[in-house]
Amino acid sequence: MAEKIALASCNGMSANGLVSRVAVGDCKKENPNVISICMGSTSADTEGKNDEMLKKFPIIAINGCDNGCVNKILSNRGIEVSKTIGVGDVLKEHKAFATDPFRLDSEGERCVEIIKNKINEELEG
Repeated sequence: MAEKIALASCNGMSANGLVSRVAVGDCKKENPNVISICMGSTSADTEGKNDEMLKKFPIIAINGCDNGCVNKILSNRGIEVSKTIGVGDVLKEHKAFATDPFRLDSEGERCVEIIKNKINEELEG
């Protein structure tokens, strides 16, 4: 694994967006080599003040929906993503579906664990 790896999670208001944010938060808490990127700040940074920092470490994009907003926002800033995880695709493979964009129930927590495991696979690979 690189010295540091940045995780860029979906900030959308969907159930998978919530799953993405919680999974990234857990991974960051559990791994000292992981940092997280605030996509709201990245979108709002019209002057490009954070671009140098964004290019410093490999980035794994964790998209909540099929729109791929994380990748699009970073691409619009000229930032390359090293890997992409589509939360919906991964959860579909496990027949798991989060339903609440504001609270995690037991199924939502199961979804977080699935995505966290996928992120950890990508961190190791």
